[in-house]
Amino acid sequence: MSRFVDRVVIHVAAGDGGNGCASVHREKFKPLGGPDGGNGGRGGDVVLVVDPSVHTLLDFHYRPHARASNGRQGQGSLRDGATGEDLELRVPDGTVVLGTDGEVLADLVGPGTRFVAARGGRGGLGNAALASKARKAPGFALLGEPGETRDLVLELKSVADVGLVGFPSAGKSSLIAVLSAARPKIADYPFTTLVPNLGVVTAGETVYTVADVPGLIPGASQGRGLGLDFLRHIERCAVLVHVVDCATYEPGRDPLSDVDALEAELAKYTPSLGADLAERPRVVVLNKIDVPEARELAELVRPDFEARGLPVFEVSTASREGLRELSFALAGIVSEYRAARPTVEPTRVVLRPKAVDDAGFTVEPDPERPGGFVVRGERPERWVRQTNFDNDEAVGFLADRLARLGVEDELANRGAVPGCPVTIGAMTFDWEPSTPAGVARVMAGRGTDPRLERSDRRTAAERKAARRARRGVLGDEDMDDVEDGGGPGTTEE
Repeated sequence: MSRFVDRVVIHVAAGDGGNGCASVHREKFKPLGGPDGGNGGRGGDVVLVVDPSVHTLLDFHYRPHARASNGRQGQGSLRDGATGEDLELRVPDGTVVLGTDGEVLADLVGPGTRFVAARGGRGGLGNAALASKARKAPGFALLGEPGETRDLVLELKSVADVGLVGFPSAGKSSLIAVLSAARPKIADYPFTTLVPNLGVVTAGETVYTVADVPGLIPGASQGRGLGLDFLRHIERCAVLVHVVDCATYEPGRDPLSDVDALEAELAKYTPSLGADLAERPRVVVLNKIDVPEARELAELVRPDFEARGLPVFEVSTASREGLRELSFALAGIVSEYRAARPTVEPTRVVLRPKAVDDAGFTVEPDPERPGGFVVRGERPERWVRQTNFDNDEAVGFLADRLARLGVEDELANRGAVPGCPVTIGAMTFDWEPSTPAGVARVMAGRGTDPRLERSDRRTAAERKAARRARRGVLGDEDMDDVEDGGGPGTTEE
């Protein structure tokens, strides 16, 4: 027997972008062939797609982790890396995507509706794309960006026009069975229905769907019964139908008190989509009138419901009495609801040009490091992620980009002094004002930058150890091998 699951937490991870390639064309009789490193491929996205053949979130319950493929690294001879394949996850119609904080990110209604749950990382540029007048043969390439990772909550809200609510064994499943071709499990004991049932009804030229909410009872808001777990399935309904059992023999039960108790539970429910269930039309169905005592009770309470302004229908799922009138009445209410809904206009692309004074980044005091600063912005943070800090030329290229963007000028205006910690993304630097951008054009060799050379002429291994120490890779005992000039206070990064 298949298991119905309508709420899951999934962990999605998009693919990482491939690294760019740092390569120089080598051919006989062509010693200066120039850079020919290709770009890295983009990482694959994780996409949620509505599939009409999927009716539950059961697959995500057993496999909550999903990851798209990574982009491939670029290669020499100007060969770009392959793009990672997108991972499409099939979800039922009516799935709502929420963040871990409860914010609604997407409402997936309609076959083929798509939502990008996690975007793949960009591929890094190869040295062929980085060549310029200042760097005719770059000895570095940019790293690929990591793919986006997110934790999402998926909730299934049935796309139904009519929602049936009522006490256990009130006849909701039987009503769906006689109105449509649905065949739910039917028995004479409470909580027979453990999952919402959905049926399609045709009344004249109107076709609508009907769904029931299993076992809603008083106290559901405190965890009793099953109703509170499934109330989300009636949020989209155009009309709510109270199915009342007029043949019950339980003490203290009568049609009026049953409806009042269910209305009290509906009022305590807060829909995540912002829908107000109190404004939905109500219909009362007095069921099981094939029993003589039930028919007498239905005739007795009918005036009380009509005095409240509620349409009342006396039906019997056993003899099918009153079902035709009920079916056409519900079709009329659904048609009016559909006609009153606003027309969905095509999505318009709105272009908002960037403000003239928008620098694309901000510089703020660092609350964790006294005297330090934090630089925030999409481009600076992306540039730091794409930089290989084991390559001095790549670090110099990053310095040029930040200087052209105006980061150094803004730091100086905010009172930054040499040696103060500056954090960009996940990296923290000891800031030193650099020479004007573009000085790297006088490089001594590929992979080097004169701004990062020290008078003590430390070896490459010592400079690498110093960089790793500042990033927290080495411990105190490893720093004994680093000269005094290579401590955290240097500006090689």
